[in-house]
Amino acid sequence: MTHHRFAPTRFHNAIGSHEPVLRIASGDSVSTWCVDARGRDSHDVEITARGNPQTGPFYIEGAAPGDTIAVHLDRMRPNRPRGWSNSVIAPWIVDAGFVHSMPRGKLDEWDVDATAGTATLRVPSPGLQSLRPLPIDPMLGCFGVAPPGGQAISTATSSTHGGNMDYRGFREGVTVYFPVFVEGALFHLGDGHAVQGDGEIVGTGIEISFDVTFTVRLIKDWATNWPRAENATDIMTVGNARPLDQCVQHATTEMLIWLHEDFGLDSEDASRLLGQCIRYDLGNIFDPAYTMVARVAKSLLPTRMAR
Repeated sequence: MTHHRFAPTRFHNAIGSHEPVLRIASGDSVSTWCVDARGRDSHDVEITARGNPQTGPFYIEGAAPGDTIAVHLDRMRPNRPRGWSNSVIAPWIVDAGFVHSMPRGKLDEWDVDATAGTATLRVPSPGLQSLRPLPIDPMLGCFGVAPPGGQAISTATSSTHGGNMDYRGFREGVTVYFPVFVEGALFHLGDGHAVQGDGEIVGTGIEISFDVTFTVRLIKDWATNWPRAENATDIMTVGNARPLDQCVQHATTEMLIWLHEDFGLDSEDASRLLGQCIRYDLGNIFDPAYTMVARVAKSLLPTRMAR
């Protein structure tokens, strides 16, 4: 198991079968960095085109279609003291009749103190003069693997490969599982947020460049369909689609499959459990594909098959 240190020199605004920047083995860790959604680095200088630029892709030795990679997010930290966000909720998030009363949006700037763990609005409006510093909760908004069929999918959206899911649960300490569609998996990551509300309803979190360390494990012959994840307390499955009910369908179906294959529950018993205990978390509801995450507490589950 090797710990790699990688400094990117090029970035991608689509997740696809690009030339890999580094080849790593199962069990290896990588420390690297990501620009923000506008392509700005740790010095707040724009060094690449905006649009959730991705670091990578990283080639995982031995990964082949039908496998799954497990990406553990070991450490994520903002690496500069200034972030930014949009100021106004997107018009499709409110009632149509209310849109005309919404103000014109602008960019807000935030002072981000990674050591203190806070984000403070630099120029608060009169109504928010008393707003206390927000606790930061660093998360990756956009990451995933190369999709099948030679596709290169814009970092503005998401699908079975991952992508721009903007789920605030993808934070430090979480393991995220991705289906492998191409040789080497070709893992990409970027779009760091110091903090973000559910749904990314203004189209951003507090966008900022990141230092990231992750560890990859290859799981051979474990065919998954959609991204999955787990933290210390829960297992999670992800659906990315539009309309919103289709996201729910994908996430729920993937959870039923996981509960059967790894926990031995048939569809009826899994349904009994999920009917009373499932939790749904809203990821992205701003971009072309929405994201829904189904979540179940590990404490409720039978013994798990080892992977």
